[in-house]
Parts: sequence; C-alpha cells; structure tokens
Amino acid sequence: MSDVRVTKRIEFSSSHRYHNPAWGQARNIAAFGACNLSPGHGHNYLLEVTIAGAVSQDTGMVVNLFDLKQVLLDVLVGFDHKHLNLDTPYFSSRIPTTENIATVLWSVLVARPEMAGLKKIRLYEEDDLYAEVTAQRIAGGTAVITRRYHFSAAHRLHADHLDALDNQRLYGRCHGSSLHGHNYTVAVTVGGPIHPETGMVTDLTVLDRLVRETVLARFDARTLNDDPAFARIAPTGERLSKFIWDLLVKQIGEGQLERIGIIETPESSFEYVGGRP
Repeated sequence: MSDVRVTKRIEFSSSHRYHNPAWGQARNIAAFGACNLSPGHGHNYLLEVTIAGAVSQDTGMVVNLFDLKQVLLDVLVGFDHKHLNLDTPYFSSRIPTTENIATVLWSVLVARPEMAGLKKIRLYEEDDLYAEVTAQRIAGGTAVITRRYHFSAAHRLHADHLDALDNQRLYGRCHGSSLHGHNYTVAVTVGGPIHPETGMVTDLTVLDRLVRETVLARFDARTLNDDPAFARIAPTGERLSKFIWDLLVKQIGEGQLERIGIIETPESSFEYVGGRP
C-alpha cells in the first residue's frame, strides 16, 4: 500500500534576535535591520509536521494524532515561551532564523522513535513567511523559504482567435463585457544552503525590494490586460505565475528560485516551477 501523509499543526511562542557576534554593530544592523535590536522580538510560530506511512489495518490510522500531539508538546517545551538565543542550547553558534529553527526542530523530532515517518516540517514565522525542510533537504544541507506578497488587479479573459460564443464557453463570467478584479497573493519560494553567517537561504530584505519593484509596482492597482505581456494573450493565473517567474528567476541574488505560487481566489490557485536561468 502506498504511503499516506498526515499533517499536524501546533503553535508556540518564542522570542529571538538576529545577531552575528563576529560582526560589528553597523554590519549587523545593515544585514538584519530591526531584527538585530536588543534584546529581541517575538512571534507566534505555527509548526506543521507531516508524517508519512502505511495505514494500519488495526487502527485505520498512519499515526495516532493524540500521541503525535503529545510528542510535539513535549518537544516544544524547550522552545515555547523561551528566548531562543538565551534560553535554549541550540543557537549558541547559529542565528535563530526561520530556516535554522526549522532545521533544529527537525533534528530534535527525528531523534524521537515515535517520529520514524517524519516527512516534512513547515514553520510559519508569520502568515506570509515560512521555512520548509525535508529529509532530502536536510541531507543536502538546504532548506526553502517562502515569502507571500499581495496586490490587487483587474482583468478580463479573452482570446482574440476565438469568437464571442467560444470565449464565453471557455472563460464563462471571466469573459464578461466588464473587467473584474482579484486580491492576488504571490508566493515566492527560494531554496538553497543556509548561509552560516546570516542563517538565511536568501536575504529577505533584498527579495522584498526585488518583488516590490519588479512585480508589485508593475501590477498592483492595474489592469493586467493593459500590460504589454498580456496585450495579445489572456492574463490567466497560469500565465501570470509563469511571467512572474520569468521576471524574477535571473535576479535572485542568493539561493535559487524554486516556485511561484498565485492565489487568485480562495478556490483557485496556480503554481509554476520552471527551469534554471
């Protein structure tokens, strides 16, 4: 029987500070900004733990979720309501970034015999920022970080080579005579090694500026059909995700762009994974 994956979510609260003691104050501030301020700042973290395995013929479960919750609660005693830099032994020589915390949690969990089927950890520092590690990534010394961005835009779906009836059949209400709009979410996923000096896969300040200048400034509060990229083609979610990939893939400074996700509505999302530049 093929493996089934089960994901358990659990929250904990911690504080941390981004600080490299080998650097002077000016370099720390330049690299980490407000995250370097002493004594630190806090987050309500959300941890997602995915277990894979066969369904037991006796219980009908891959894992007993009550038992899994107890293991997670036991592990998180060492992190919950703690200052990660000061109150835990894990960050004496590494910065408690989202990527590093996820990696540490993996090492603690995988050492538990109850976690033999551990498949993936995803750690949310906030709604729009999360890190992810898997066995393959841990073995390769890498992680991924995903940052979500938001913009609002209007569009109308229309194919010039089709007549009005065929357009209506293909696009339905999205082919209406008037424009309609969406609150888009763009999820940018970057993967690579965790830099030992910064604890990051990629510089989020640089990534934020790149997305703001390249994507948000171009599309926010605009009509997608008016953009030159969609002058002759319908601005579907599929095409938008690929186009944003093309805009960003050659400009990522650290790490590699791995995925662009587009959420157009709560019921519609799109994802593009392209080739390397």
